[in-house]
Amino acid sequence: MELRQLNTFRTVASTLNFSRAAEVLSYVPSNVTMQIKALEDELGVRLFDRLGKQLVLTNEGKRFLTQIQDVLDKLDEARSIVHDNDNLSGTLTISANEVICAYRLPAVFKLFRSQHPGVRLIFRSVPNQQLKQTLFEGAADVVFMLDEPIRSTGLAVEPLLEETFRLFAAPDHRLSKRPVLQLDDFHGEAFLTNEKGCPYRTMFDRAFERGGIDSITYLEFQSAEAIKQCAISGIGIAFLPEIVAETEVERGELVALPWQIPDLRVHTQMLWHKDKWLSPILSAFIEAARRGMKEAIASEGEDDRSRML
Repeated sequence: MELRQLNTFRTVASTLNFSRAAEVLSYVPSNVTMQIKALEDELGVRLFDRLGKQLVLTNEGKRFLTQIQDVLDKLDEARSIVHDNDNLSGTLTISANEVICAYRLPAVFKLFRSQHPGVRLIFRSVPNQQLKQTLFEGAADVVFMLDEPIRSTGLAVEPLLEETFRLFAAPDHRLSKRPVLQLDDFHGEAFLTNEKGCPYRTMFDRAFERGGIDSITYLEFQSAEAIKQCAISGIGIAFLPEIVAETEVERGELVALPWQIPDLRVHTQMLWHKDKWLSPILSAFIEAARRGMKEAIASEGEDDRSRML
């Protein structure tokens, strides 16, 4: 068993794509395939299942990844000692849900790449409810979540900014012109939301259950973009982070309804495993995320003041 094979396995486990892993490692795809096959033959187990075009880790693969992660982290640590930390190189795997990926992380990625162009960033979009597990399995170095303040004994958690959620509807919706709304006004409405299990969907349900509202129709989606487009089409009322619909509100395609869910506190939070070695690459990315989110808050504050003038 060679370190090269272990590193290749870790990269394939992060990308779940042989061609993408080959690109990251500067190998030809056939080389990656041969290394994984040799590793599987030596271990006597399958590390990946090929489900059509989809590559997934087997249970044995997940356990093996967890065990070798410490070995590879130690190797990375040793390498960092003899390299110039001002010219970082290597690979970092980041996971987040669709909303954070589209609306929060581009600025962070741009900032980090400007400072450390030699680092390869691998991003994997993962549903909110699966993000913590990617850290425990070693499939991601750092993840970003939209959730209530998280407490964890095994993970380091850093809240970066609080997100405002609103209800959005098409301009011709029957509730769009009302200056004030009460909970009872939503009887019989169709709500466009994320699927059950999403943390902020749970908070949404909780608010209506407390108000005794049960005559609600839900249309559930995995995509915030799909929710938004259906609201623009007049299909129902969208429940979304404010940042997702800012452009459509400015263009007059959506309006924010004058009602906010009580006691809804959702933050964009950054998490990593407490036992994971904070390599120079990971430390630099964490700092870039902190700075990038602070700049986002400042920019949004300036935009709010401009709209008020």
